[in-house]
Amino acid sequence: MSAVRPEEREGYIERLGVFVEQHRARLEEMLRTHGPGSRPASHSRHTLIGQPETLVIVERMEAVPLLLRGQWEKELEAVFLDDLELVWGPRIRLSR
Repeated sequence: MSAVRPEEREGYIERLGVFVEQHRARLEEMLRTHGPGSRPASHSRHTLIGQPETLVIVERMEAVPLLLRGQWEKELEAVFLDDLELVWGPRIRLSR
């Protein structure tokens, strides 16, 4: 949630709900192909897929990819975001 700017927090849950509805098929496909129980999930680098946080991460990947990348690299290993970015396929790819 650190990639959700303070001025965006009011009403964010509702906007996240709209994002989920707009991308439902894509989210379901990602969960089916890379989520828990899938072959890629057996490689721990895809452990984020299937976690509730994934919704916020992919929404931020679409909305503010530079902010997400900057915040992520301060707190977590980039490889997890890189792998999720590869699976999600955002409009702008920022992985190295």
